Amino acid sequence: MAELSAIPFSLLELSPMKEHQSVSQTLANSVAYAQKADELGFKRFWMAEHHNMLGIVCAATSVLIGHIAGKTNNIRVGAGGVMLPNHPPLVVAEQFGTLESLYPGRIDLGLGRAPGSDHITSRALRRDERRAENFADEVTELQTLLGPYDGSYPVRAIPGENTNVPIWLLGSSLYSAKLAAERGLPYAFAGHFAPRFVYDAIALYRREFKPSKVLAKPHVMLGLPVVTADTDEHAQFLATTSKQRILALLRGDPLWLKPPVQTMDGLWSAQEQAQVENFLGLSVIGSPITVAHKLSMIAKELNVDEFIFTNDLYESEDRHRALEILMAIK
Repeated sequence: MAELSAIPFSLLELSPMKEHQSVSQTLANSVAYAQKADELGFKRFWMAEHHNMLGIVCAATSVLIGHIAGKTNNIRVGAGGVMLPNHPPLVVAEQFGTLESLYPGRIDLGLGRAPGSDHITSRALRRDERRAENFADEVTELQTLLGPYDGSYPVRAIPGENTNVPIWLLGSSLYSAKLAAERGLPYAFAGHFAPRFVYDAIALYRREFKPSKVLAKPHVMLGLPVVTADTDEHAQFLATTSKQRILALLRGDPLWLKPPVQTMDGLWSAQEQAQVENFLGLSVIGSPITVAHKLSMIAKELNVDEFIFTNDLYESEDRHRALEILMAIK
């Protein structure tokens, strides 16, 4: 098991939006956040895909990836992830083949099986909900389209062909863990919102992993919600922003980024509190010493190769300070 200093740190971004902020300013904040991560030496900056969610403006994932890659220098930029049932594999291959051609060696393609939306929005995306059952076949199709042309497939992704964009499988259950193991692909577990199966999924992936042309041994990246500040008390205060967002999600309310509050008492019921705390069960909150200790324990316990953090703080200055703290503890 590697020491914390040897474990790459990456970031997952949802472009969180304040209620009275413009989309343009929100995206400008995401660019500045990515530039800070690039400057500090984070390995990856991934954009999620969500639709029809007030307060989340990362719907056009590939567009944002191209924009952020163009505004940074070294950090890998990618999808965390593309919800494959929403998109024809050929279109995904063309988009990410184009991105890889523009920014060689800096593009990642994380694939998810969930819709990233509700059923009504899925229909608006012209998504056939049965396509999720074909996820494994569509991953194969994407691998073919992004690999070298061998004459066996009648359609070619131009651009895309032979760009060999790294494909990751993302998941919060055992399905993607098993598929990633069978294909010899790197695996990212969504611990930032679904901690329930983290132990079983990672154990299954490592146990059943089969070496492939792209990966000789298993590689686990764990998503974690992290809130860090100079003191434990201030970190706990800042963490109320993400708690309010999850509470809004559970209630079906808009997901505006809200300022932190001194106490959540009176904002939630006991049942809602339990639900939010379960949702954020893998949260790492605290000062540099606290966060370093917790991350080291998680890395050792789960045999993690890489961390990817969500960092939902209200003020950009606090988000940037959190990045400085994270890199300082390595």
